[in-house]
Amino acid sequence: MYEHVLVPYDGSDEARKAAQHGLDLAAALDATVHGLYVIDLPGAPRALALRDDEEEMRREYREYGEEVMSELGDMAAERGAPFESALRTGSVAEEIVEFADEEGMDAIVVGSAYRGKLGNLIGGTMDKVVRTATVPVITRRMRIDEFD
Repeated sequence: MYEHVLVPYDGSDEARKAAQHGLDLAAALDATVHGLYVIDLPGAPRALALRDDEEEMRREYREYGEEVMSELGDMAAERGAPFESALRTGSVAEEIVEFADEEGMDAIVVGSAYRGKLGNLIGGTMDKVVRTATVPVITRRMRIDEFD
């Protein structure tokens, strides 16, 4: 059924919930988990002060991405699921969908935070992925009572 499951992960509570579901699914199906962290830098044009610190920001984002991918890899290992990780830079939703297409993913498991009654009108990364992905997207939405 699914041999390659994409789990975008940024270390947030909602991403952790989705990752747990995606890792359990992959382990049950003997699928490979592909973790993805997307570096999303502030938009252009940037103020001069931000441009001067851009290389430092890129380094910090990359280090954080490597850290959360390591965390996801540990979670996969606990379940006995094969794991591969990747880091990309760009628009989060676009990079998730492009990665899934380019790397031949069979499904994407993505989380979403509780956004209240009006949140569905605003949309977010998960909504954009669901609307634009060419593979099945499994969503794991957090309930309000799941937040600290």
